[in-house]
Amino acid sequence: MIRTVELPPPASAPVLAAYSYCETVTGQQARNFAYGIRLLPTHKRRAMSALYAFSRRVDDIGDGGLDDAVKLARLEDTRAVLTRIRRGEVEEDDTDPVAVALAHAAEHFPIPLGGLDELIDGVLMDVRGETYETWDDLKTYCRCVAGAIGRLSLGVFGTEPGARGAERAPEYADTLGLALQLTNILRDVREDAEGGRTYLPADDLAKFGCSAGFRAPTPPEGSDFAGLVHYEVRRARALFAEGYRLLPLLDRRSGACVAAMAGIYRRLLDRIERDPEAVLRGRVSLPGREKAYVAVRGLSGLDARHVSRQALGRRA
Repeated sequence: MIRTVELPPPASAPVLAAYSYCETVTGQQARNFAYGIRLLPTHKRRAMSALYAFSRRVDDIGDGGLDDAVKLARLEDTRAVLTRIRRGEVEEDDTDPVAVALAHAAEHFPIPLGGLDELIDGVLMDVRGETYETWDDLKTYCRCVAGAIGRLSLGVFGTEPGARGAERAPEYADTLGLALQLTNILRDVREDAEGGRTYLPADDLAKFGCSAGFRAPTPPEGSDFAGLVHYEVRRARALFAEGYRLLPLLDRRSGACVAAMAGIYRRLLDRIERDPEAVLRGRVSLPGREKAYVAVRGLSGLDARHVSRQALGRRA
């Protein structure tokens, strides 16, 4: 069971520089993630930035234009870095700032580093061009690339002492990661198709006449594309409702962070639901002012209280 994390001792100058590098990467590349982690206290924000920077490195290998053989080799090199971190072999003067920062974070927080192995496994699925016949198949992939991130983040957040049901926190964090990933899949359906990737389950595509794919700005002829999107939106909403049970188990600022990140994705889901074909015309996103509003609601506890009432209602 994960409990509240104690404040770590002051970091050395090389470690602080490594964290600063990771925070720069996060600020420049994390569109939605950065809004949430701004709400965390410094020591947790730095650790989350280290997690993000390492995860970004793994994702960039999978998404890059390299030959598959090169991608596979680089992913294994990245796994080797993770092994060095796990063994305590990364020194403060190491030339890899992401490794230095993550090693320090893992020393002071109960981060389940195996989740990063799962992330690498998930990106390997991408490189190998795996497709998914059923939702259960897709869940395996989503748990690797997103559920694992939820569980890793929980290692930084910790849970409130005496929180009822805290033993289920990793399960809720995993489920919330699935909700976010399914929202990502819906948002990026055309971009992924143009890159030769299909994530939505094949049996869902067949059910709604969408097996031809999504490489055009209009739905496949004769398909019920809106029906497909609404079907997946309902699935994502059910995952959000279950995953939101995590929030009452966290301290105020960690809960605000999660509420902000999840709130941004829920609003994306609302937009997609209102205009399903928008995902075929371009990337659906929220303006910065709306993301900031969601972050403020998270810090004020408004979203946390709202979703807590939803979760309690589902228990009744």
